[in-house]
Amino acid sequence: MRTSSAAPAARTGPLAAVLCLCVALVVGMVSAINLAIPALAAGDLHPTAAELLWVVDGYVVVFACLLVPAGALADRVGRKGALLAGMAVFAGGTAVCAAAPSVAVLVCGRVIAGVGAAAVLPTTLALLVGSATARHRPRLIAVWASMTGIAAVLGNVGGGAAVQLGSWRALFLIAAPLALVAMLCAARVTPRPPRQPRPIAVVSSLLLTAGCLALLYGLVSAPGSGWTGASSLGGFGASVLLLGGWLNHELRAEHTLLDPRLFGVPTLRAGTLGMAVVFAGMFGLMYVNGQYLQYAKDYSVLGAGVRLLPMAAGLWLAPRATVPIVRRFGPRTAVSLGLAALAVGLLGASFADSATPYPWYALCATVIAAGCGLATPPLSDGVLSALSADRVGLGSGLQSVARELGSALGVALVGSVLNARFAAALPAALRGTPAPSTVAAARARTSDPATLHAVVTGFSHAMSAGLRTVAALVVVAGVLVVHWLPRGRHPEHLDRLAGTDQVA
Repeated sequence: MRTSSAAPAARTGPLAAVLCLCVALVVGMVSAINLAIPALAAGDLHPTAAELLWVVDGYVVVFACLLVPAGALADRVGRKGALLAGMAVFAGGTAVCAAAPSVAVLVCGRVIAGVGAAAVLPTTLALLVGSATARHRPRLIAVWASMTGIAAVLGNVGGGAAVQLGSWRALFLIAAPLALVAMLCAARVTPRPPRQPRPIAVVSSLLLTAGCLALLYGLVSAPGSGWTGASSLGGFGASVLLLGGWLNHELRAEHTLLDPRLFGVPTLRAGTLGMAVVFAGMFGLMYVNGQYLQYAKDYSVLGAGVRLLPMAAGLWLAPRATVPIVRRFGPRTAVSLGLAALAVGLLGASFADSATPYPWYALCATVIAAGCGLATPPLSDGVLSALSADRVGLGSGLQSVARELGSALGVALVGSVLNARFAAALPAALRGTPAPSTVAAARARTSDPATLHAVVTGFSHAMSAGLRTVAALVVVAGVLVVHWLPRGRHPEHLDRLAGTDQVA
C-alpha cells in the first residue's frame, strides 16, 4: 500500500517543484519592489510620488484583475500553453523593467509582467491538481497554498538583497533569467491536459475585469485620498456599476464566465471570503514590516528582509498540520484555528514599538504566518470542490483574485489608519507644508534626536491602530467564513483525504 501511494508522489515531485518556482516568481514580485522603493526614488529616473505608486501597483492591479479570465482562458486553450506563454510574457516585462530608461517604460514593463503573472498563477494550481490522484490532492494544494504566502516573504528578502547590491535594477536583472529557467523546466515536466471546448465569455470577462480594476483603484487610492476622497469614491462607484452589469449579464448569458449562482454554495462563499480575509490580515502586517524594522528597530534594508524569514517557516510548516486536522475534525476546525491565530498575531504585533525585543515581533509575525498557512488549504479546497473538474483553472483564478483583493484591502485599511494617526502625531517642528507622510521623509527633514524619537513613537502608535483595525476585520468576517463551512468531518473531504497520512 505504501509503495502504490509513493509512486504518484514521486511523479508529481518535480512538477510541484517547478510550479512552485513559477508561483514564487510571480507572487514574490508583488512584495519585492517594496524594499527597493527608497533606492528607486533616489535613483536616476527621479519618479514623482504618483509615479512610484504606479510602479508598485501597476503590476498588482493588472495581475489581480485578469486572474479569473486568465484561469478560464487556460481551461479553454490549454493549461500548459497558458503557463509557458505567461512565463514568457512575465520574463519579457521584467526585462523591460531592468533596462527602463524612464518611469513610463518602467510602469509599462510592470504592467506587461502583470499580464504574464495573471496567466501563470491560476494555471499552476490547475495543473497541479489535475495531475494528482484524489488521495494526493490535499497535500499538493497545501504545498501550493503555502508557497503563495512564502513567496511574499521571499520577495521582501529579494528586494532587500537587490537594494543591498546597490541598484533596484538588480531585482529585475535577477528575476528575468530565473523566469526563463522556470519556463524551460515547466516545458519539460508539465503534462498537457486536454482543452475544454467551451466558448470564451468575452463580455463577462471585460465587465468583471473592469469592475475589479475599479474596485482595486478605489482601495489603492484610499490611504492617500481617504475613503471618502474623489478617487476612492469614484473607484468604488464604478466598481458597483460594472460588477452589477457583470452580474446581470451572467444571469442572462447562455455561456457564463463565472455563474453567480455558484456563490449559493456555502463552501465557495466561505473559501472566497476566507481567502480575502486571510491575506488582508497578512498583508496588513507586510505593509508596515519594512518601515517598522528599518526605522523603529534601525535594521538595514537587507536586515529587515532577512528578519521576516520566520514568517516563511510558519507558512511552510503550518499547512502540513492542516491535512490531519481536516481529516479528523473537518475544515471548519482548521479554518477557525487559522483565523484565530491570525487575529492573535496581529493583536500581539500591535503592541510593538522601538523598545520591543525583536523575538517578540518575530513570534507575532510567525503566528500570523501560521494562521495563514492553517486556513488557506481548506479554503482553497472549498473553492475547487464547488466547481467541476474541467473548470479548475477558473476556480484557481477566483481564489487568487480574492487573495489579491484581500491583500489590497489589508494594505488600504492599515495604510489609511497609519497615515491619519501618523500625521496627527507629528511633532510641531515637522508640521510644515508639505508635512512628511512617512518616517523616511520625516528623518530627511530633521536630525534632532528628540524629534526623531517622537516621529518613531508616533509611527509605532499609528501602526498599532492600523493592525488592530485589520485584526477586527479578521474576527468579524471570520465569523461568517466559519459559519458557512460544513460542520464536522464532511464526507466529501473525507473522500479527498483518504490515505493522505502516508504522504503527509
